[in-house]
Amino acid sequence: MRVVFTKGPGTSYDIAVYRETGAALAPRNGPGGHPYLPHDLVHFLVEAEAGIELGVYGRLAAGDNGLFWPADPAERAKAARRRKSKRAQSSPQAKADMARSEKLAGIALPVWEVQRGHAQELPAYVAREEIPPVIGRIVSRFDEYADRWHTLPVGGSLTLTW
Repeated sequence: MRVVFTKGPGTSYDIAVYRETGAALAPRNGPGGHPYLPHDLVHFLVEAEAGIELGVYGRLAAGDNGLFWPADPAERAKAARRRKSKRAQSSPQAKADMARSEKLAGIALPVWEVQRGHAQELPAYVAREEIPPVIGRIVSRFDEYADRWHTLPVGGSLTLTW
């Protein structure tokens, strides 16, 4: 699966997913908010480095639509009906993987910001003794992409493979 992050003005961005399993997905806007590491890129890097199988990107690769909608209107209608009938029935593993992705992202980004001099100190909720070893590897992955993203012109893209 290929995931394309396209930079917009300010901290906005678009994200597109091209996959082999499941309906073709329409691109969507990301939540923005960070000049170096867009939210969805953070989750991609966290999930890839931590080996999270059923987070956002593992589910997308397996055919789930996640926060995306199918590009085809007929498929979109089917997906909407399935969502209403299932109402987020997920396995305990999927719920645990999503929670782990959120937790690691919430730790790794502030650690990276402090290490790179973008913040003076870690927020109170990130206690140093609670930082798992995988955070160091995740922060290294952030370093691989942060400057590349930051220096992209509006309309420039990064493509990652899941």
